[in-house]
Amino acid sequence: MTTLILTVVGSDRPGLVATVAHIVDEHGGNWENSRLAELAGTFAGVIQVSVPVERVEELRASLHGLDGLLTVAVHPGSGSDAAEAAQEVSIQVLGNDRPGIVREISGVLNAHALSIESMTTETRDAAMAGGRLFEASVVARVPADADPEALRAALEQIAHDLQVDITVA
Repeated sequence: MTTLILTVVGSDRPGLVATVAHIVDEHGGNWENSRLAELAGTFAGVIQVSVPVERVEELRASLHGLDGLLTVAVHPGSGSDAAEAAQEVSIQVLGNDRPGIVREISGVLNAHALSIESMTTETRDAAMAGGRLFEASVVARVPADADPEALRAALEQIAHDLQVDITVA
């Protein structure tokens, strides 16, 4: 078995996940992990599958047959197990929406050599105050040689500069 990463994008409609799952199954594959979402009427996802090596090309051809329904890209998995042993940090962000929040937070994480494992962001109406609120949830992999206090100080500084609340766990 080999690991493949599928990226899928298309106009949202019922049955997209079932269609991809059926094709993976038809080729002896196993759907292992995924992150799927609908955003502004568009369905998008990243899916990790394992499939017998000898069936990769026929799976790829079948997935490309979905053009018009979904655009699918097939990438080889890296096979890295380093992520499983690494320590993780969880970061929550909440504040008034404004351009640059993701750029600033990801810049601090990059400067401290953290790798983002997952990130979700959302903007919504601020019910009482008016305007828009920005909310993010980030899980990042922390290298063994990271300085947690320096990271915390850098995040506190951008929280102050951006006027958002940042919680690190």
